[in-house]
Amino acid sequence: MKITPAARATHLATVGLGFTQIVGWGTTFLMPAVLGRHMQESLGLASEVIFAGITVMFTVGAVFSPRIGRVIDRTGARLIMATGSVLYALSLAALAFSQGLVSYLVCWAGLGVASTLALSTPSSIALAQVAGPGARRAIAMLAIIGGFASSVFWPVSGALDVAVGWRGTVLIYAAIHLFACAPVHLLVLPGKPPAHPLTAAAATAPTGVPAKSRSHAFLLLSLTLSSGAFVFTGAMVHMIELMRGLGHAAPTAVFLASLIGPSQVTVRLFELLFGHRYSIMNSAVFGSAMLVVGLALALLDGGSFVVALICIVSYGVANGLKAVQRATLPLALFGRGQFGAYMGRLALPQGIVSAAAPPVIAAVLSNWGTTSALLLVFAAATVSLISMILLARLAHTVR
Repeated sequence: MKITPAARATHLATVGLGFTQIVGWGTTFLMPAVLGRHMQESLGLASEVIFAGITVMFTVGAVFSPRIGRVIDRTGARLIMATGSVLYALSLAALAFSQGLVSYLVCWAGLGVASTLALSTPSSIALAQVAGPGARRAIAMLAIIGGFASSVFWPVSGALDVAVGWRGTVLIYAAIHLFACAPVHLLVLPGKPPAHPLTAAAATAPTGVPAKSRSHAFLLLSLTLSSGAFVFTGAMVHMIELMRGLGHAAPTAVFLASLIGPSQVTVRLFELLFGHRYSIMNSAVFGSAMLVVGLALALLDGGSFVVALICIVSYGVANGLKAVQRATLPLALFGRGQFGAYMGRLALPQGIVSAAAPPVIAAVLSNWGTTSALLLVFAAATVSLISMILLARLAHTVR
């Protein structure tokens, strides 16, 4: 079977962006989990401050996302994402030489701007521009590749930390962004958004929601994604502690939490292979419902290993689907014309919620215990499900 130039460009962009996304997540969000203890000792900062860097990154990124999305719509993502890689390199290099609270958090603010330019939102916009009608499958593949970030970078960070220390490790990561990620962005992405011709069938088929319903649809989509982000970002950071709070021994809690990754990758692979056979709205409702069911079971009998296992798998499936749908739902609802603008606007509330979720859940855990924390995330998950059901009813014609 002959591969068309468009398909070749899509495959190249998917693999290249998959690599840069693994590096992007592995050297920022996932990095303190391994290097945090030594950073804390070296800088004389509390553990909460070390992890507050992630909160700063999400907050700063959220502020800049709407504008960047609109720019990518007009100019394409090539130069913007390459610039983001350079800024990653500069921020990480500066982090390697930080000496205290102010310099540490300023570096994380720089990483937040870099993430706005080169992490998940711009990568989804870029892939939608390159893949055109095949964007749903391409974004699902990108999500599968990105799901291996922790599997790659946690052991790499641990080995480098032993060999060269945390500062040396961060400098190596800066070099990877500068000498690997920036060239990849320049090589695999086009200089301007390609124009994809529509087939006759696609040209006459109804796409997205009607113009009069777009504001309502956007509000519901923003609400379901943001409330879901509270659960996924906040609970993920504290999942081991939540499992221990339900009565599981530390090794069992770690084992259960480790199953989230395989569950995410499995459902993303299923979405890639069979997603074209069912409506994206049905898939979105199913994922939101799985999250509510899993958390409800944890509240009812989370101390049981079997119940906790079902809860973790449900959580992983919901998270895996939502990671794909954060990009594919706006594409299906609003089309490719202003996809970057919509993605940027959606990233603002999601980024703010993602920044707030870990410290909020940590405070609830320490002051009111595991059950209260689970009730909080269950409430957020329920809001996400109700919003998704209302959105599915509004956009019932969307495939």
